[in-house]
Amino acid sequence: MNLETIKSRVPDYAKDLRLNLDSVLTESGAPGLSAKQIAIIALASAIASRHAPLTEAIAAKAASVLNAQELDAARAAAAIMAMNNIYYRFTHLVEEREYETMRASLRMNVMANPGCSKIDFELASLAVSAINGCGKCVDSHEKTLKKHDVPALAIQSAARIAAVIHAVAVTIEQAAAAAPVIAEAA
Repeated sequence: MNLETIKSRVPDYAKDLRLNLDSVLTESGAPGLSAKQIAIIALASAIASRHAPLTEAIAAKAASVLNAQELDAARAAAAIMAMNNIYYRFTHLVEEREYETMRASLRMNVMANPGCSKIDFELASLAVSAINGCGKCVDSHEKTLKKHDVPALAIQSAARIAAVIHAVAVTIEQAAAAAPVIAEAA
């Protein structure tokens, strides 16, 4: 499946998403990010959004810009954040502060050698953390990026990519689920 097919599945009531998807996947629409960064962030975000056809389309587009290691880095960011976002969201949400002082005891070796630049991995991790709703992780990745002099505009662009890709995934799923109900009612 390609992105044109994906965009055709976005209902007219959400046409802004089609326009935004076209925009955020370009360097002019994602200021501060390179084509490689956009591809890594987009693929990690699509995986986190759990919509297989969208992930397939984004992966195909990303493969024209990324090598095999970089594609795996995007997948690794989505995978490790799927775990970390749940754990650290728990430590943030639970009233008992003792959990924040305890060692996580979760393997995160991929963060030391992700297969892409550490900045690119941090950007993808921030995007996935935003999708997964872990404020503690979003804050941690944003601080790390700022410490490495990544401009706020680039960080915002990563968040915008995550927001658009997630919205497209949710909207397509919702439209597909509603289609049989609408057909029955007619």
